Amino acid sequence: MLDRILQPEHLIVILLIALLIFGPTKLPGLGKGLGEAFRGFKEGIKGTDSSDNAAKQENTAAKTETPATPQAK
Repeated sequence: MLDRILQPEHLIVILLIALLIFGPTKLPGLGKGLGEAFRGFKEGIKGTDSSDNAAKQENTAAKTETPATPQAK
């Protein structure tokens, strides 16, 4: 019974119902949020932490920035 649940016809019906419920303007945002959730889940399984990646990017950005020069009065 569960082997036939993900047929293309069923997926089309599910997508049409989602379109009716959320509307065409919110559907792309919903897809983006779902993709980010899957990405975070995959990173969690791999054992990498997104905060480590963010910290590395901040350190790299801090090294490439030039210090501000004092303005003459």
